[in-house]
Formats: sequence, C-alpha cells, structure tokens
Amino acid sequence: MTDTPTASDLVAQYIRAVPDFPEPGILFRDITPLLAEPTAFAQALDWVTEHCRDADAIVGIESRGFIIGAPIAQRLNLPFVPIRKAGKLPADTISRSYDLEYGSATIEMHSDAIVAGSRIALVDDLLATGGTAEAAIQLVVHAQAEIAKIAFLMELEALNGRDRLEPHSVESMLIY
Repeated sequence: MTDTPTASDLVAQYIRAVPDFPEPGILFRDITPLLAEPTAFAQALDWVTEHCRDADAIVGIESRGFIIGAPIAQRLNLPFVPIRKAGKLPADTISRSYDLEYGSATIEMHSDAIVAGSRIALVDDLLATGGTAEAAIQLVVHAQAEIAKIAFLMELEALNGRDRLEPHSVESMLIY
C-alpha cells in the first residue's frame, strides 16, 4: 500500500531553499519553482482559498502576497487589496514601519482600500518574524476592519512570528 501524497507534500517539493540570501545567514524559501509547476501551485492556492472563505476582502502583502492573494480574491469573487512598500501607491495612503530579520521597512495601503467593518483575510507566502504581517494587521485595524484569517504558504517556526500575530487566527500550509 502506497501513501498518497498530500497537497502539502506536493507543494513542499517545489519550495527551493537558498542559503545566504538576501544576506549571509538567511535561508530564503523561494517559491519560484512552485509558480513554474501549475498543478502544485493550484494545490497551494486551493489550500489558502479554503482558509479565506469567510472574508469580505483579500489583502496581499508585496510582493509574493500579490501572487497568492489576487487569484484567491478572483476565485472567491472578493476585492483584492495590495499592501505595498512605501512610495509605490499613487493615491492617499496610510503606512506602518516595522523591523525585518535583516533590516527595517515601511508598508502602505490606500486609505480608502478597505470598507470599515469588513472581515479581511491577510495572505502572504512566508511568516518569519511576523513584523511585516503585524504591520499589515495594524493597517487593516486602522481602516476599522477586522482580521478574519491570516494564511501563509510557509512558516519559519523557530522565529516565533506567530506569537506577534496573536490573538488572530493564523494558518500555515508548511512549517519549517
């Protein structure tokens, strides 16, 4: 009897580990091989979509969160809201700064992008220290919306990023 691989097993086969990127000591989890394999990418999108069904809008964090979030929003017939690096959005924005495991950054969202009172599913490819997702949550809350779910393809468990996102519901397909 052979075991049928799970969706997680299939997706994990297409995540490439790249040592010392973007800086020495960082092990980068690259999703570009996953994007090149339509069946595995569809499985990843199916998994995240299931965790976003109770939302009124999908928010994706630049840039890989766009790759995941936009097709999920389309599948669920929901609005997609991009959260971008500072200076990339053309209209009035709100912003939050945060620390990364290898520096700091600022993200922005259009100030009119989210309807007050709506339930938001926040998606991205990776949960590391949680700084980016925490800043994104702050933007959503500032817009007077509620976080319904946070979904990641991958989580680096040793960095304890999930702790920064409490009490929100966090799901990760793959845990490293």
